Amino acid sequence: MDRTACVREYYRCLDADDYETLRSLLAPDFVQRRPDREFTGRDAFVSFMESERPVTDTTHELTTLCDAPMGIAAYGHVVAADGESLFEFIDVFRFDGDQITELETYA
Repeated sequence: MDRTACVREYYRCLDADDYETLRSLLAPDFVQRRPDREFTGRDAFVSFMESERPVTDTTHELTTLCDAPMGIAAYGHVVAADGESLFEFIDVFRFDGDQITELETYA
């Protein structure tokens, strides 16, 4: 899977609660940094998404993907089940081979 497809699959997994596939996209030493917290390790991140995420009935609507040698930047917004746009985000993904190693989230 190319990097752009991997990023799209990442969001599909979040929206569909497909945590096993999500786990396979992330390197074991995956790190996510976001304004309110940091997750170190794939297991910590997937566990949070699976059982501690405050709002789960959402979709990620991507507007732009920008592929560059250092990684991929994704711009979009998170939409609630009722169609309300909750917030915009920019995610910057870094890879090692075909797995995501780092994710910087700006919201």
